[in-house]
Amino acid sequence: MALSIVESCVNCWACVDLCPSEAIYATSTHFKIAPNKCTECEGDYANPQCASICPIEEAILDSLGRAMNPAGSLTGISPEKLEAAMQEIQAR
Repeated sequence: MALSIVESCVNCWACVDLCPSEAIYATSTHFKIAPNKCTECEGDYANPQCASICPIEEAILDSLGRAMNPAGSLTGISPEKLEAAMQEIQAR
């Protein structure tokens, strides 16, 4: 059981101080989560704190590789609606 941070991470530092198990660390490219330390916040919080604060959609994955904050979760705009809006804008 461990979360992971993918390369779309922008090193904003929002998640680092929130991690109760101190599992998040910096690399030369982006932050990562030490799998041997990550508890997914079980016993501390109802939801993983890193995913709840992350400003980048699809940057934090659960142990099955699913995005904890999927596309559209931050903006409230589903990917389908966003694509349709972009096509409409480009057609103008």
